[in-house]
Amino acid sequence: MFATLQNPLALVGRILIALLFIPAGFGKISGFAGTVGYATSVGMPMPTVAVAVGLLIELLGGLALLFGFGTRIAALALAVFTLAASFFFHAYWALPAGQQMMQQLLFFKNVAVTGGLLAFAAFGAGAWSVDGARSGR
Repeated sequence: MFATLQNPLALVGRILIALLFIPAGFGKISGFAGTVGYATSVGMPMPTVAVAVGLLIELLGGLALLFGFGTRIAALALAVFTLAASFFFHAYWALPAGQQMMQQLLFFKNVAVTGGLLAFAAFGAGAWSVDGARSGR
């Protein structure tokens, strides 16, 4: 049963994960200065460059994942980005105990998203993708 569902599940998985990154990338375009200010406030080095790079990774990587184009590379780039961003923006261990719960939840949500991205990096996009069409699957 799962073999027949492999391609539709891969497609739905790519869509759902891309929905996390594509709107965030567009949000950074429209709120670039505010995002740079927030990145500065959490101590991110070279915040303007970091936000610009993050915007490109989220937008281009999210679109690549959505369409299944260069999926393994896009998923790996998004995984590294997500994990790195988590340490800056969800550093729950540096907060007072009363403020840790939400940031800890967001941190581990990002760890789980990273796991899903690593699965796409390992196994690819499935046949219902640009990568699948190009390989003749």
